Amino acid sequence: MSSVFPEPGQIVRVRSRQYLVEDVIAPSSPPGDMRVRLACLEDDAKGDALEVFWEREIDAQTLEAASWEAVANRGFDDPRYFSAYLHALRWNCVTSTDAKLFQAPYRAGIEVKSYQLEPLRKALRMPRVNLFIADDVGLGKTIEAGLILREMLMRQKIKRVVISCPPSVVRQWKEEMESRFGLTFIVYDRDFVASKRRERGYGINPWKTHTRFIISHSLLRDETYAAPLRDWLQDFSAGSMLIVDEAHNAAPASASRYAIDSQLTRTVRDLAPRFEHKLFLSATPHNGHSNSFAALLEILDPQRFCRGVPVRSKKLLDAVMVRRLKQDLREINNADFPKREVIPVMIDDLAEDSPELVLSQLLQAYRNCREERLQDAPKSAQTAAMLVLTSLQKRLLSSIEAFARTLKVHRRAIERQAEQQLSRQATFTLLKESPGSDDDGADLDEEEVLKEEESQMEKATQAAATPISQRELDLLEQMTQIAEQARHQPDSKVQALEQWIRQHLCPDLGKPGATWLNRRVLIFTEYTDTKRYLEQQLGSIIANSDREGDRIGSFHGGMGEEQREYIKQAFNSDPTRHSLRILIATDAAREGVNLQNYCADLFHFDVPWNPSRMEQRNGRIDRKLQREATVRCHYFVLTQRAEDRVLDVLVKKTKQIQEELGSLSPVVEKNVSKLLDQGIRQTDIQKLTEAIATSDQADSESTGHSSNIREELEAIRLRQDKLRQQQGDLEAMLRESKLWLGLDDRHFRDKLNDI
Repeated sequence: MSSVFPEPGQIVRVRSRQYLVEDVIAPSSPPGDMRVRLACLEDDAKGDALEVFWEREIDAQTLEAASWEAVANRGFDDPRYFSAYLHALRWNCVTSTDAKLFQAPYRAGIEVKSYQLEPLRKALRMPRVNLFIADDVGLGKTIEAGLILREMLMRQKIKRVVISCPPSVVRQWKEEMESRFGLTFIVYDRDFVASKRRERGYGINPWKTHTRFIISHSLLRDETYAAPLRDWLQDFSAGSMLIVDEAHNAAPASASRYAIDSQLTRTVRDLAPRFEHKLFLSATPHNGHSNSFAALLEILDPQRFCRGVPVRSKKLLDAVMVRRLKQDLREINNADFPKREVIPVMIDDLAEDSPELVLSQLLQAYRNCREERLQDAPKSAQTAAMLVLTSLQKRLLSSIEAFARTLKVHRRAIERQAEQQLSRQATFTLLKESPGSDDDGADLDEEEVLKEEESQMEKATQAAATPISQRELDLLEQMTQIAEQARHQPDSKVQALEQWIRQHLCPDLGKPGATWLNRRVLIFTEYTDTKRYLEQQLGSIIANSDREGDRIGSFHGGMGEEQREYIKQAFNSDPTRHSLRILIATDAAREGVNLQNYCADLFHFDVPWNPSRMEQRNGRIDRKLQREATVRCHYFVLTQRAEDRVLDVLVKKTKQIQEELGSLSPVVEKNVSKLLDQGIRQTDIQKLTEAIATSDQADSESTGHSSNIREELEAIRLRQDKLRQQQGDLEAMLRESKLWLGLDDRHFRDKLNDI
């Protein structure tokens, strides 16, 4: 209790907080208590009124103003201590008025490259951030977005953040924001909503419980999750930011003048105006359609762009978009990005009776029989039949094991259909003649006879439409015998892979206790059957080597979160510390999983028919922070198999498009899909290879796609001279920021010693 009364205008400490004395009221009659009216000076309760009985407050005290005389009497501080104090204050300052000073790069748990600061520089120049980061795959768009987010939070321009991304990378976004920038995010999913309703009641709006969220695209377009978000944001939420990863998914896909919106497009179009700041990320922002591209940009910045109006102004696009390609940056700074080599592994001189070659010929013969049989069948029946044949062909090109398993299912269905046909044909008596007196059906009611007659007519009509030929059954039997004999044997691709492993991973392979080199390889396949086949074959090949049971891992869909993270960390750890050397992955790992730490070799055990899938696979190791100067992406070509020649041309075309336009596979993806929808006919090999080679200029429509991309997007792509100048400017700004902040090892040591 204090008996020294304060005066109006003085600063006091009461209840562990600082207040300004506004009035002191004496008691109306002694012995009363002195009342003091106060106004809070703390940031979180500035101006809040408080009235206390001064003598009754336990910790009440008047804070005396320090005078220069008192300061001088204590003498000067040690210069080192004063410097440490000054720099500690400066490091906590906010450069909210200077767009040329960066602080986020020094608050990130990663070495930031100078080119990654360009999006941050552009964002700080904008009154409201409306920015599209369209950098190539592997350049670190997530890091660039994190730098902007961290800087905006430090400058107190952002209070709420919502990140929307594909489901496969939700966990990665959360981990990177936390580990790289110290920012914690809540994953907004069904489990989170359920937990909040259990804690606070069903009527709670879960969006109001935190300020930073990550949600998947699939849940965002669900009205169950979008409606409460709109309620949280209201018509407009100041200090809010929306980050949309893989933003091209929110673009209308149609080429019509006013492209038809998908559900995700409608959701993002409705939500975007409610956020003060918007950040879109995509390596493929342009799908070749001008109207779709303009519609996406209109969502980002409706003041500059309008759907239906082609984006022809380089100045407008440059104001909202940042776009760099790996090959452009590689030309000015070789150390930062690896060179990619796409290497065909040519397999020739196979025996004519090799299962891979024989099955290919038999499958083509089977295809011809079915096409001939179904030439007069309904279109739906023809489409279904071609879908089955294409699937069988893709699986055969992957592995005989995958082909054998699918062929078994197909053959079982065909044989069942044949048995039903024979059964139907044996019981179609009512279609030949009506029941006679000696027939079993003579005593049946007339209505029953009519129903049976109608049933036989329906079944006979179905059977007559697609009668199964004996030739088809014979081919199925022949393919089954060959596939069953060969499915568990190492094929030519496995044998070539064994030679590579022996040469680059384990030179003494085959000898007991053979030691492994500190090198890793990633093998991709499209099918689970092929993955299991590879696990079995490679397991046999490396048997008896050192720690054979720990050398092979697999990455596939349906893995638990803990198992997924364990495999990822094991493969990314130093090979001297973890024994894993070979990772076999299905396409579940083609997106959102970075595996470049200690791996620069990748094999496509089968070539995906979708060009973007191959690029996504390659992007797992061809990205920033790759330690080696060159990454090697291998694929197999059986020169004696006609289908492989088509896929070889597809790989080369994808490589060409990637080099010219970055990761813009939609340019050729649509045309290639049309070309391969019906599978690969051996009689059409020449025609198919020529069509794929010119798929970006095959007709007027696709030519328009390519020219639209170059005219509307590639115009802002900086070339060598301008990239060098941009990088120099960014490096200078980074140095100035470091100098202004006083970031020096000596200052850190002094501050720590002072503590």
